[in-house]
Amino acid sequence: MTLEIHSALIEQLKPLMMEPDFADLFEQLTTGESNSTRFLIKMELKRITAASTRIIDLRDKSELPCAEVNIANQVHFLDEPAREALNSALPLYHNKYTLGVYEHVMNAHKARRLKAREFPSEPLSPKNQFVLPAVVLGSYFSRSEERMNYSIKIEAFQDGGEVTSGVSLDLSVGGTRVKLPKKYKFKTDKPINIKLLEVSEEFYFEDLQRGVEYQIVDVENKEEHVILRLKRIGGGEQLDKLLGQLIRGYKFRYKVDINNVEVTARGLGHERFYLPQQTHLSLFVSAINGRPEITHELSSRGNQALRHYFLDENNINQIRGLLTLKRLVNVVKQHNNPDHNLLFCFTHNANGRVMFYSASLAELKASNCLPLFLGFSSTKASWRILRVSVQKVDHSKNYKTSTLPGDEQHYSPLVEKQLSSFSHVLQLVDLTNEDIKPAYKKWFNNEAVNNLKTFAQNKINQTTIKNVSMPFSERRKEARFAFKTLVHVHQQGKKFDGITQDISCRGLQVLLDEPEQLTYPAEVHLSFPRLQTMAGKTDLSNQPYQLLRARQNGQTLHLSANIRHCAHNGVTFLNKLIQHNKEKLAQLSEASSEQKELADGMKNLIMRKLAGMPYFIEKTVKSAQMACIGIGTRPDPVSHLFSQKVDNILEYNLTPLLANGVLKEHIIDPIKAMKPNHEMDFFEVFIELTRQARGKITLNCKLLTELASEEEQTAFIHHCKEQGRFIALRVYRGATGKPDMKYIRRELDYINLHAPHRAKNLEEQLWRIIGTGEMIDITSEVELRYPALYIIEQQAAK
Repeated sequence: MTLEIHSALIEQLKPLMMEPDFADLFEQLTTGESNSTRFLIKMELKRITAASTRIIDLRDKSELPCAEVNIANQVHFLDEPAREALNSALPLYHNKYTLGVYEHVMNAHKARRLKAREFPSEPLSPKNQFVLPAVVLGSYFSRSEERMNYSIKIEAFQDGGEVTSGVSLDLSVGGTRVKLPKKYKFKTDKPINIKLLEVSEEFYFEDLQRGVEYQIVDVENKEEHVILRLKRIGGGEQLDKLLGQLIRGYKFRYKVDINNVEVTARGLGHERFYLPQQTHLSLFVSAINGRPEITHELSSRGNQALRHYFLDENNINQIRGLLTLKRLVNVVKQHNNPDHNLLFCFTHNANGRVMFYSASLAELKASNCLPLFLGFSSTKASWRILRVSVQKVDHSKNYKTSTLPGDEQHYSPLVEKQLSSFSHVLQLVDLTNEDIKPAYKKWFNNEAVNNLKTFAQNKINQTTIKNVSMPFSERRKEARFAFKTLVHVHQQGKKFDGITQDISCRGLQVLLDEPEQLTYPAEVHLSFPRLQTMAGKTDLSNQPYQLLRARQNGQTLHLSANIRHCAHNGVTFLNKLIQHNKEKLAQLSEASSEQKELADGMKNLIMRKLAGMPYFIEKTVKSAQMACIGIGTRPDPVSHLFSQKVDNILEYNLTPLLANGVLKEHIIDPIKAMKPNHEMDFFEVFIELTRQARGKITLNCKLLTELASEEEQTAFIHHCKEQGRFIALRVYRGATGKPDMKYIRRELDYINLHAPHRAKNLEEQLWRIIGTGEMIDITSEVELRYPALYIIEQQAAK
């Protein structure tokens, strides 16, 4: 006889095993069974009711997060389904941990894992798909010492706030992680004081008695409590020594904590999706002879179009002509004032020379040229509207992301010196929208265009801004170089003039003088009149190229050489040109090795303050969903709008924006149709913000496409300002490539060493990401689009 055939009977007897009259119940239920069968059943019941000393540790066996569970002085590590199985089994054994409980939990775990493999399910989503967690970007918590899991009683309070009790989860000399009741209200931007009660009882230090001051670095929400990750900012050297001795004394009794490494690795992993697509151009300001001057720029794949815009016919960067000393001083001093942070510009091509014209909003108001400049410039294909965001560099923070204990916390002395020379970081944000040109053209009042000569930029004759490229994995087969020369494009008997923006041996990008409607993908023929004088007998006219793509209403062309059975003169000549001038040409591909440290440090500086709110899209079994948003360590202009109606800190409710099919139709579906090498595109949203009682706000979001006419748009803006406040957002969207696991490999290896399941979870999360984007505030620009509305509001303001 085998026990398998009597499993149902055994299951029926389990709830009765601990009953006083179990013997009688056993006789009744086993009536008809042989004595040998009864004996085997009794032996099995005795076996499963025996006390067990087996520890259940699922940390490397489950894809879900595991938590500690204490039973009879034994510590187990269970995921949520296993904890539910445990809670259901314990009552059967009068809440005693027996071999039957152990086997029930393990069998339930194995069955769940088997089902998950056979029927994979979608990643767990919040109940409201638009309530999203935030990934903290730019919070690179450097630690020179290991942190131990160390639990003691604590008290926590902020200045003027109530005192609450909690426990520490881990402790190091420079920081701690604590668990507090969820009902405790605290402000994340203010220091918090922690009293380490058991330590202060054993050692007397004034810092311990009054509470050690910590900075809140991260917040994790649980069902009944919150976990704060803290960095110590108070206490002296004596406290350093005390905590160091305490940790060394307990080092071999506690496990190494890897929470901070995991938080940082998650942030670094997500930023590698966002940064290659980011369209903003980062500029770095240093004090030269006591005067602010732009000395460096940080380029990536996403901001190449904006960077190329400011290169003239000789490839000389003209940004210093845009941000003159006066404009630079004004924007640094009044960085939140649209009069100084909004810039307007256009170019004029004459006989192969590129002339730049630019003005700030303040300059246009002062000169009474606002209607003339906005109206005329919007008729030009080269018209641009730019906003400058400013961040003052805090040199008290490390420049390097030394995330692992024992890492060197500084770059080489030369790089550290260069980074320390930067006083401010500027983000040049392109707010241009080709679709709203007709609105801006209404500004034009038929004034003499010659009055715009006063806004002509002084020509910069030598490039003094050093370009540094962010070192991403280069997916192009060939390196690209910035190079401008005149080119004629021929298609279907028509000729179009333009200037190359960048070249490689087999391809190039061309900016036409005016937007044109060319057929693509299709063949075109190129002629290089200026290069012909250098080429000698090599004919550079009518060279066959494939027009792969056109953007900016057909003004920017992407071309690749059509190489057939005979030699392609264009490819041969450009190859020789690049080989003989590599030292002079600025490479736009992956950064050279000597620049990588500087590029990494500059990247860390720009991530300290975000110009907008990034978001990330992940694939699911059926479709896709928004996985999370990105926030920085400093407030950004957008995320606070969506911090209402959430239960937890670091959660954001995007329901007003994404509901009613907006997420699928305007973000997910377009991203699915895109490729990682495509530039991000965008849509715009008008928002009515009204304030309610107790500080609550209500958002009413309208897509710009829902307000079809200019009259509807101006009426909505006017209504918003009457009822509360008007806000306009631009939502960028783009497809991403594979995660850059190489960049966080060391962090993943460290996490895997101590908690393999957490490293696996992080990798799986990153591999699910298929898209990213950013939401930026464009309110100040939108309010200038409609001349009639702007004039009425200016008169009302007076």
